Amino acid sequence: MKHISLLGSTGSIGRNTLAVIRQFSDRFQVCGLAAGTNIDLLAQQVQEFKPSCVSVGDAVLVAPLVEKLGPDYRGQIFSGDEGNQKVATVEEADMVVSAVVGAVGLMPTLEAIRAGKDIGLANKETLVMAGRLIMQAVHDNGVRLLPIDSEHSAIFQALEAGRKQDVAKILLTASGGPFRTLESEAFADITPVQALAHPNWDMGRKISIDSATLMNKGLEVIEARWLFDVNADRIRVVVHPESIVHSLVEYIDGSVVAQLGIPDMRIPIAYALAYPERLNLELSRLSLSQCGKLSFEKPDYARFPALQMAFDALEEGGVKPAVLNAANEVAVAAFLDERIGFTDITATVAVALSAIEAGDDLDLQEILAADRKARTLAEQEVAFRAR
Repeated sequence: MKHISLLGSTGSIGRNTLAVIRQFSDRFQVCGLAAGTNIDLLAQQVQEFKPSCVSVGDAVLVAPLVEKLGPDYRGQIFSGDEGNQKVATVEEADMVVSAVVGAVGLMPTLEAIRAGKDIGLANKETLVMAGRLIMQAVHDNGVRLLPIDSEHSAIFQALEAGRKQDVAKILLTASGGPFRTLESEAFADITPVQALAHPNWDMGRKISIDSATLMNKGLEVIEARWLFDVNADRIRVVVHPESIVHSLVEYIDGSVVAQLGIPDMRIPIAYALAYPERLNLELSRLSLSQCGKLSFEKPDYARFPALQMAFDALEEGGVKPAVLNAANEVAVAAFLDERIGFTDITATVAVALSAIEAGDDLDLQEILAADRKARTLAEQEVAFRAR
């Protein structure tokens, strides 16, 4: 029996993780759940899975959660950043699934690694902000970090077809988002409702906007650099609108190995939970004859500047990726609140990137300070653009 602690249990990845655990209850047991503000769903999850440790996003939500759970629940309830870290380091956990969105995932994931827990990583921001530091901690503590993002899971699987030294390139696929064919002149009029309508995947609000700008793919490029120890000049992005080929690895002999499947996050989640085994999921199967044409094209860096920004931040190194991520989080939130326009997202990020020096990416305090400064600068830029 593998004991799982789950950060972000009420989000899309969290719900899918619990669906896999529910199907294979003879193999997995939940020992910790952390969520944000959706205490109605969290209470249902706690009652079903009976974890010993629970956390909510804010201390004011503890009393309402206690009331919903009733006197039968005898576990511990925490809140905020401290609560996330408590759930991430609960003693009985064998693996921590980090499925929160944003920079909030960094510290609990790092603490889980230091506590000797294997990690199932869906929180790409952890590696975007502190990739070198995190991978050093993984090595020092002898734990495994297994990717849950569909693209990185695909690369992880394709890498098992050959030796690391024989890898020529990593090819990350991108759906292109809802505006792949939209003229750039129309971008200024894009609304949050339009940007949230991803053509293939059911995702959370922030990730959906990142997919619309292609920032999500840029963050995944940075994540791939650290996960697979491959320099940026050997990582390529290719637009694949059908989202059937989840990513590919090219080897030095010219072979290209791809992982294909229906767009369902339970597949990479299950692979991470059970690795190196595969679980017999109750899902529809991919029918190549019904897929028809699978198409690929180069990304348009001019229409989607966020992708080039991510490559540039990775090239500059230091805390620049952390700045990119922090400013983007602020800008996306402002766009969702309809305070700025769609094209203002990347413009806001650019301001923060130009104002903060690269610094040291092995200094945790410097990374966190850069994150705070980038958020302040981004908020100031949002306020200016909102006038």
